[in-house]
Amino acid sequence: MNNRLRVLRAERSWSQQDLAEQLEVSRQSVNAIETGRYDPSLPLAFKIAELFGLPIEDVFVSPSKEQ
Repeated sequence: MNNRLRVLRAERSWSQQDLAEQLEVSRQSVNAIETGRYDPSLPLAFKIAELFGLPIEDVFVSPSKEQ
């Protein structure tokens, strides 16, 4: 699933480690989500959206809307 996580993180000058600590996940998990190698669980996706103060659909792109 495509997402805007890297862009949102960069806008705040956060490292992957900074974001990982706030989400209580590993830096490797953040990297895997950013690169699309791993889709977060629904609770984690909501936690990410809440952290950035955005609706979930502003962070993650639905596969049906990627075209």
